[in-house]
Amino acid sequence: MTGVLAGFWVVWAIIGAGWLMARLRLLGEGAQGVLSRLSFFVASPALLLETLSKANLAAVFSSHLLVIAASSTAVGLLSFAVFRWLRGRDLPETLISSMSSAVANSGNLGIPISVFVLGDASYVAPLLIFQLALFTPAYLLLLDGTTATAKPGAARVTQFVLPVVTNPNIIGSLIGLALAATAWTPPEVIMQPIHLIGGAAIPAMLMAFGISLHGSRPLQPAHGRRIDTAIATGLKILVHPLIAFLLGRFVLGLDGHSLFAAVVATALPTAQNVYVAAQRYERGIVVAKDTVLITTVVAVPAMAAMAAFLAA
Repeated sequence: MTGVLAGFWVVWAIIGAGWLMARLRLLGEGAQGVLSRLSFFVASPALLLETLSKANLAAVFSSHLLVIAASSTAVGLLSFAVFRWLRGRDLPETLISSMSSAVANSGNLGIPISVFVLGDASYVAPLLIFQLALFTPAYLLLLDGTTATAKPGAARVTQFVLPVVTNPNIIGSLIGLALAATAWTPPEVIMQPIHLIGGAAIPAMLMAFGISLHGSRPLQPAHGRRIDTAIATGLKILVHPLIAFLLGRFVLGLDGHSLFAAVVATALPTAQNVYVAAQRYERGIVVAKDTVLITTVVAVPAMAAMAAFLAA
């Protein structure tokens, strides 16, 4: 338990450093974008490649993947029903609110949590692959079909397939998995630069998050979406990991660190690309933005509480 809390402390300390840099304006206005792009396009793929090249494939594609897929789908369906029929939102806004409830930040916060709290970045690989290859494209396909952005035929296929196959994190993960499957280790002269570049991923991710928290003001009364945001936040931070816990513990028989890893993966905050999707389709922007911010702030304390509960 002490090691878990120490891991959370490291995460919050680096986030705090990013917030302080933003407050002191040390890096200028574009710092968050630069750090995020550095992490997304360069450092994070390198980290995933190196980590997964040494991973046990049976552990990566284990019951964790099933827990993540089943719990995410369950929360997605539940949230869709709540926002569509209880809150009376139209289909596009319902889909964005459902994404806010079910799509986790597997990259910018998932990787650091996996490293510092779970002890191995490979724990986040099932979540990252499931979301980027299946879950998020399914939501975007539905949004495309329910808004004025729909494209016919091959253009629609390209619209959703291309972002998946060109995603740097997917590419890095697939190369790492291929190396693990073949048991081939590239020469040190190749792996050493990858190792050094990958080392920049976690600090860049967390400091970018800290910068993004400075000056944000969620839950403005004029927006009229406080209840929706509260529902999406509760589903993401409480209901999603609860479903994962019940599935993992009582259906698949997981326990100990294995169960904790599955629960933590689903307790991650709402992914920032949900807000990007909301902007793209011009629906649910307020709920997406506020849920991303609030879940990012409360997720780490919530996961620390889950760690204490599971350790009891």
